[in-house]
Amino acid sequence: MQKVAILSNATFDHIQSMTRRLIQLFLGLALYGISLGVMVRANLGLDPWDVFHQGLAERTGISLGMMVNLVGAAVLLLWIPIRQRPGIGTIANVFLIGTFADLTLWLLPPVENLALAAAMMICAILLNGIATGAYIGAGLGPGPRDGLMTGLVKRTGGSVRVIRTSIEVTVLAVGWLLGGTVGLGTVLYAVAIGPIVHRTLPLFAIAEREADLPAPAKCCPQQV
Repeated sequence: MQKVAILSNATFDHIQSMTRRLIQLFLGLALYGISLGVMVRANLGLDPWDVFHQGLAERTGISLGMMVNLVGAAVLLLWIPIRQRPGIGTIANVFLIGTFADLTLWLLPPVENLALAAAMMICAILLNGIATGAYIGAGLGPGPRDGLMTGLVKRTGGSVRVIRTSIEVTVLAVGWLLGGTVGLGTVLYAVAIGPIVHRTLPLFAIAEREADLPAPAKCCPQQV
């Protein structure tokens, strides 16, 4: 009976932990998409990957959110040769961020006032940092783009800084050539997002607890 009770408590704790992880993951991804939509409406510049997404969207006529999702799926295919394994969060990332970005762009009209645009940009970067801390802290798998970077680091032995910078400079340059928005907001995002995530990630990180796992059974000495 004691073993059954221990297993029941461990199972309940595991379900409770996973429920929190999923809620946090989905909220984080939704807020990330909303922050992207707000940044686009501010029209002061986007982060490197979203400059790339916006440039492709401008050239193809596909909505920005749909392009975010399509690029996420394409990047996920690049995980195959570097032997990265997606998690629930990885798959959810592909479907949710772009969808909520499009919804936000549908709800928010373009902004003409510079002061309002600047305030929106600052709020969007803060929200983006909070959302990033939330969905990464859920611990259910990295986004496709982050997973590509970490996978290349593992396979090549290169430094995170060099590989991440190389990828982001490449997508930024290509996105700008395609018509993506690069501006003061791009610089502000690059400077601010790291420190914001550094502060928010510990607040949202859900550590694996020993209580979430069934306790190992103790061996009893054999009677002779």
